[in-house]
This record gives sequence, structure tokens and C-alpha cells, in this order.
Amino acid sequence: MENWTTRFENELQAAQEARARQNEGRARVCARRAVGALLDGYFAARGIPFDRPSAYDKVRFFITLEDVPAEVHQVAEHFLRRVTPEFKLPIEADLIAEARWLRERLME
Repeated sequence: MENWTTRFENELQAAQEARARQNEGRARVCARRAVGALLDGYFAARGIPFDRPSAYDKVRFFITLEDVPAEVHQVAEHFLRRVTPEFKLPIEADLIAEARWLRERLME
């Protein structure tokens, strides 16, 4: 199995390719999966048991942890946002950039 860093980078690459094809919905899905891979690494490094495969579930669990800084918590919540009926995020957010930002904050 690929390690979390390879999965993270592969998903972000797929997200960028989807965005280049003007498929923002797919870009968001790939960015969320990249964060799921990141959280696999984060949980493993801290000995936190969590084995659900869903990136959405990983983010939901992550934001319940007490030691998550407020700004990290806020950005992580963006990956849980549902799209509007027009398939747009209800907030201004670049999930690809935010996935990279989370990696810098969590895996320094």
C-alpha cells in the first residue's frame, strides 16, 4: 500500500488536473481524499486509532480532537461543507490550497 504522502500528492495532482478540466466538483473530492491521506499520517504519527476509510469520516473525527488549534479546526471544517443546489461551495475556499496548508500545519 502507498504511504500517506504518496496518496496525498497523487490526490492533489488529480485535483489540479480536474480543476484544469473545469471540473471543480471532482477537484473538491480529490482534495478531500488528499486530506484523508494526510490524516492517516497524522493519526499514525500520534498513535490515534482510526481505521475508517472515508476521508469525510476522518475529518469529522479529527475536528473532535481537543488539541486541534482553532484555525486548523476552521479550515478542516471546509472539507465537510456540502455544496449548494448549484454544486458550489457555500463559502469562498480553495480546497486544494487548504489541503496543502493543513499539511504544513499538521506535519511540520
